[in-house]
Amino acid sequence: MKIEFKILHLNKRFPLAISRGVSTGSDNLFVSVTHQGITGWGELSPGKNEGAATAEQAQNMLSEFFDEDLSGLSIHQIHQRGREQNIAACALAGLDIALWDWLGKKANLPLYRLLGISKPSVPTSVTIGINSPQVVKQRVPLLLQGTGIKSLKIKLGSPEGIEADQAMFMQVAESTKPYDVNVRVDANGGWSVKDAIFMMKWLAERNTDYVEQPLAEGQESELAAIFKNRPLPVYLDESCRYSKDIVKWADTVDGVNLKLMKCGGITEALRIISVARAFNLKTMIGCKSESSMSISAGASITGLLDHIDLDSHLNLAPDPCCGAELIDGIVVPNDLPGHGASIKP
Repeated sequence: MKIEFKILHLNKRFPLAISRGVSTGSDNLFVSVTHQGITGWGELSPGKNEGAATAEQAQNMLSEFFDEDLSGLSIHQIHQRGREQNIAACALAGLDIALWDWLGKKANLPLYRLLGISKPSVPTSVTIGINSPQVVKQRVPLLLQGTGIKSLKIKLGSPEGIEADQAMFMQVAESTKPYDVNVRVDANGGWSVKDAIFMMKWLAERNTDYVEQPLAEGQESELAAIFKNRPLPVYLDESCRYSKDIVKWADTVDGVNLKLMKCGGITEALRIISVARAFNLKTMIGCKSESSMSISAGASITGLLDHIDLDSHLNLAPDPCCGAELIDGIVVPNDLPGHGASIKP
């Protein structure tokens, strides 16, 4: 089994501002695994919170990991060994995606069919970061006009406080009137308990679908205070990295948002879905700064999920990969073997 790497810069069409900072792009690591004459491809978007702050750091981890002979192990065994050796979640995700792509190609099946999952029917959200009302007024038509997008996710939790959040939301509400879209909110842990309770009521009165990560990671013990008498469903993102986290907070949330980069790839993502269902929780998939490569891998499992937020590739200029297509607002995997994505020539 041979592993190779390629680092490509992904430039965002629009900078993405959330409660913790602003991103204009990323250097992503593309991973190829070749075995028995078949090559599978994966992608990772590095992140400090995901265990590897740079693509180079992730590459070093995977290179050292492959000093061992892994060729006789299953994908699940490789994933487990990577977890035991503290391989960064994002690095493990890139490898895991490549291995599942390899297996799909070996079986000559699209990954979603290999996994026994239907193609998705739930439209994706597209995300608008924290911005002034003036920027929102310009940005919303660019995101929605002629795209078929049916849901808009608004990043709130502004460092300037909930008054800034309200001003931005009201401009979004005004600017989306010509479009038939649902609106949901992600606070990225930017609110206090008091602000979360107030904003959830305020947002519910304005037909918001749900609120994601209202409190910062590490403040999960406070979730009960906002969950009781909640006017909106509450989803966890940063507070739920692995399937084992669900057990701790299942009685104080309505659902969880998994990300391949956050949990370590498709192998753990399937566990998260299974555990969430066991606790009767809703499920969502999101993304980091990713191209069509890892988005296609994510799209292969979205037939199992309640909410989809796979839009990072739509905000690239350009997307270095091709793969899943946006059809009537739905990110649909193609029918090529594996996850169906590749790096453009």
